Amino acid sequence: MAEEECELSDEQKKEIAKWFLYNAPSGEIQYIAKDLRSVLNDDKLYDEATSEAFPLYNKSHLICLELPCRSGDVLITPYNELEENQFIEPRTAQIVTIDHVKQACTEVRPAADEELASPYVEEFRCALDAEILKYVEEAYPKGVCSVYCVDGKDAEGPGCNFEFAVVIAAARNSPKNFCNGSWRSVWNIKFKEDALEIKGKLQVDAHYFEEGNVQLDAEQECQDGTIFQLHLAKCLTSPKILLQAPDDCAISIANIIRHHEAEYLKSLETSYSNLSDKTFKDLRRKLPVTRTLFPWHNTLQFSLTRDIQKELGIGK
Repeated sequence: MAEEECELSDEQKKEIAKWFLYNAPSGEIQYIAKDLRSVLNDDKLYDEATSEAFPLYNKSHLICLELPCRSGDVLITPYNELEENQFIEPRTAQIVTIDHVKQACTEVRPAADEELASPYVEEFRCALDAEILKYVEEAYPKGVCSVYCVDGKDAEGPGCNFEFAVVIAAARNSPKNFCNGSWRSVWNIKFKEDALEIKGKLQVDAHYFEEGNVQLDAEQECQDGTIFQLHLAKCLTSPKILLQAPDDCAISIANIIRHHEAEYLKSLETSYSNLSDKTFKDLRRKLPVTRTLFPWHNTLQFSLTRDIQKELGIGK
């Protein structure tokens, strides 16, 4: 029995467009946005979809934007967002305003004192930032990183709790060679009176689309803070030294991050090196090339549309 034709509402079209934008592979959202503009054929819907989807995509993919006059870079993350479209770049103590849809910086100003961490916290942040920068330069070609104070930025001395987010991102986009990919890792580090807790989330994605469509989307979470505390105990005489020696603390944390990221990369290499050529070929799916306009009036004939509607909870 043929399925009943269904004309999608403007709201449903917008939600589907947002889904495609938000789920775009690394480095490909602008290409998808361009195609969606043609498919929607409605500038108002397009503007609404992109204005809602791009900020989420940019922050979740930890994109890096160049500052005006090539004066540096700024990572776009949830951890350095001050307010809508404004992000702090702690290494240069600047506040950057960005255009999410254009993925470009539009304005830069010096950060006010109240927007920066206290001198005590900043000493730890700078020491850790220097060690992470050293590690990233060694481990990730064209990788970028930053350390943000996400809690307790006004702490003034030992005994105060504060928290950092270490963000590492590396993208390698080569659409002319039909492949794009990225590495993203975020480490939350909580400094407590007599302990240190570290939790990490690692994400790797890759997209190969030469005469086919193969995607890798892998994720690993490190949630056992006890393991890291024990690891630190081996590096330091006492956890309390952590709150007294920023340089020692930074070296220990960077070594922990280095170790666990290397182990994860090694596990990925082992897993995918065991895939045979036949397995890879079976994964490939020919991409159809057509100039047929998308039939919004009868979208339910496509299983993908039904799946997206189900996931978004629309069309019920």
